[in-house]
Amino acid sequence: MSKFTAAASTSHTLSLAAMEEASRAGQRTADIDHLLIALVLNEQIAGQVLRSFGITLDTAREAVAEQHADHLAALGIQLTSPGSGKIVFHETNGYEWSERALGVFKRASETGKCGDASAVLRELVSESSGMIEAVLKRLGATPEAVTEKLDEAHRYPVHQPQRFVRADALSGSSEAFVPASPERVWELLDDPLRMPEWEPSIGSVEGAPLTIKAGETWTALARTERPDGKPIPMKPGFVTQQVELVAHEEPRFIEWRFTYPDAPQANARRIRVELEYAAGGTQLRLALAWERNPNRPRRPFLGFVMRPVFRFVLWMQLSQLGSGISRTFR
Repeated sequence: MSKFTAAASTSHTLSLAAMEEASRAGQRTADIDHLLIALVLNEQIAGQVLRSFGITLDTAREAVAEQHADHLAALGIQLTSPGSGKIVFHETNGYEWSERALGVFKRASETGKCGDASAVLRELVSESSGMIEAVLKRLGATPEAVTEKLDEAHRYPVHQPQRFVRADALSGSSEAFVPASPERVWELLDDPLRMPEWEPSIGSVEGAPLTIKAGETWTALARTERPDGKPIPMKPGFVTQQVELVAHEEPRFIEWRFTYPDAPQANARRIRVELEYAAGGTQLRLALAWERNPNRPRRPFLGFVMRPVFRFVLWMQLSQLGSGISRTFR
């Protein structure tokens, strides 16, 4: 992965998680405290390092809230916190980064720095306001200890597990972290009726079996409107999907195949999710493949020209999939 790609991917992932976190409190500006929480949720080494200190989503949120309250009290301001609600980022708009958060990203991508999550965390813990240092102290850590662990982690080669990527299809893979136990994540994925909670294209499910096993099928209907109530344009042939459970091994992995019975020439989509125990939650290994329909005419030149676009769309779909599963538990 190039430096530019790593930095862009990191920026997108952290921005989404941080702005979702800001939306819980009705805020439209994501600041360095939201960025810290986004890093706690990150699947890369940076997130693993933070979680190795015993920092969880709940403890990070609590420490941030306490730090804000103490700062206001020192100024003679006593406010009763209204608390936080559910994530409404996808139902609202107008979000942006604060200037000091943007400064962290900028410094993480300067000459000699790769812009990945570890680079962002290094810059965040040394941020000059002292806020992150104070929050880390509440969590039993220090900027020096975090940096030392990052240095140690990067001295060892990163384990790259074998992933389910199809040579005969447009496919890709990614990882995501979920702040919930594998048992709870499995309960979500194992229930066909809960698919709309995490799969962004599905609005409802019909005909789901009470207990599922490989080979079972059911019907999924497309989501017809966005969370903000705006209608989603949808071609008639793509409203209905048939979902087939392809593989199912509790609680290690699950795989589905999605086809469009009303669009016989459409390509089929396969999603596979592998679950692994991780400190503070579950590490997901995600794979997505689009299988070419044999009845579709081949256009090699067009496919070659459009491949970068297809790859970007694939990456976005994987990102949405991981975020959707994680968001269910936040």
